[in-house]
Amino acid sequence: MSTLGQRFSRWMQSRTLTGLTPGPHDITIRKDLRVPMDDGVDLLADLITPIGETDPRLPTIVIRGPYGRRGPVAGEARALAREGFPVLFQSCRGTWGSGGVFTPQVDEQRDGLATHRWVREQPWFTGSVATFGPSYMGYTQWAVAADPELAPDALCLLVTMPDFGAITWDNGAFALRNALGWTQMMDRMIRRDMLPLGLAMIRPDPKLGRAFGVLPLSDGDTAATGRAVHWYQDWVGHERLTDEYWTQQSHTASVPSVTAPVNMITGWYDIFLPWQLRNHAQLAAAGRAPRLTIGAWGHTSRGMGGVAVGEAVAFLKEQFAGVPSGRTALVRAYRTGEEEWHDLPAWPPPGVAAEAWNLHADGRLSTEPTAGGVTAYVYDPADPTPAVGGPSLLPNSGPVDNAAHESRADVTVFRGEVLTEPVTVAGEPVARIQFRSSQPSADVFVRICDVHPDGRSMTVCDGIRRVVSDDGFDEVTVSLWPTFHRFDAGHRISVQVSSGAHPRYARNPGSGSPAFDAVTLHRAEQEISHDEFRPSFLDLPVWAG
Repeated sequence: MSTLGQRFSRWMQSRTLTGLTPGPHDITIRKDLRVPMDDGVDLLADLITPIGETDPRLPTIVIRGPYGRRGPVAGEARALAREGFPVLFQSCRGTWGSGGVFTPQVDEQRDGLATHRWVREQPWFTGSVATFGPSYMGYTQWAVAADPELAPDALCLLVTMPDFGAITWDNGAFALRNALGWTQMMDRMIRRDMLPLGLAMIRPDPKLGRAFGVLPLSDGDTAATGRAVHWYQDWVGHERLTDEYWTQQSHTASVPSVTAPVNMITGWYDIFLPWQLRNHAQLAAAGRAPRLTIGAWGHTSRGMGGVAVGEAVAFLKEQFAGVPSGRTALVRAYRTGEEEWHDLPAWPPPGVAAEAWNLHADGRLSTEPTAGGVTAYVYDPADPTPAVGGPSLLPNSGPVDNAAHESRADVTVFRGEVLTEPVTVAGEPVARIQFRSSQPSADVFVRICDVHPDGRSMTVCDGIRRVVSDDGFDEVTVSLWPTFHRFDAGHRISVQVSSGAHPRYARNPGSGSPAFDAVTLHRAEQEISHDEFRPSFLDLPVWAG
């Protein structure tokens, strides 16, 4: 790379990774290295190395992903190399020139281990390996993290999880917006259909919007891409996470066996947040709590990239070269509502206690006992309750105003009194709803909002569960997205209960038939019981800090 090219690359880094000063090294890039897999297929990779004298104790960083080697993550890889780390950035099987067929998740463990073995045999290998990357590039880290011989020596896991089945069928509800949107994007990448791919990044894709309404769900990929996509067909056809299709690609069970130091970064509005924090808890229970940073970010928030690289650099230099990172607390979390960062000894922080807030038949939300009664509403999948905001792959997935949405007849709302003092919720709220439906299958969607004095009802967190209904009331447990939020004095805590959030989650037809070929839609009469002995309530993890 020429001197002019180096300057331009540094300028680009300063523009795209805000708040991060480029490191001292110029870099060189060797493109399209061929890395042999065990079955004879070659995967392509770029080797990005710092120029000049570097600290030999620093690890070689491996990044593996399916999104190409020229986009935003390439900028992060170059930023790491400028700090003195050699970086191998590889395209997954079947993507961007790599051989074979891309089948999400399924091949990443064997291909990852073959890549790590190859890296350790190269003359530029520095003696230790670290991994880095967000989303799918975090999954590829988990795929090799517990291997007894080739596991990396440190992991930097950003907005990710080790089991993509759990987010695809989120408590039994199909995550349509993410699954079909990602499928369309990846299909276009594989086919190098660059114009519509680029246009979809700057405006809503009309073809995708129409595809969200197609039934059966198994026809959605054809509507969005013009052809059946094999992995999407597999996803829709395997509703149970206990199916071998999903268990063979899940690495959740091996998380406690990971012994390397781990740095985690996530956001309150990320699609993977609940599972990443549960992975954090798994490692903490094993005595190896990761370093954790949680910001007010979504999955693709621009402001997260500079923080992610800066934290990774400080973490890896401390781990391998003994350079103090300046980090004084294991957990750094942004408290929304207050809009301030907090250093914490653990997550959830000490001092959290569960408080039961009861849903009353008159629409109140309080800690007082309920007095009986039933709240009823009708869910019509032909006019499904729409999604309003919520975690997604879109760049703007933060809080939105729910005031207009809460006026719908298919959305029930329970509100607390005006708070006389602030209340902070820190952890994973759990709703326990006494529920029954007139149809065999139904969804229960629960959302917490912060109602401001001016009437805005702003999203805090939510969750969903699909249930099989019978004639009586059953308790439906819905775990909501974790949060660290302060409800200020003068505000009110509010809870919505409905039966959908389309197209974030596919509408429930009500029949209980397999989603793959269900086309008939059934209106459902839903009821929430407020029995004094079996109340519907919300367990709020309230923090006294």
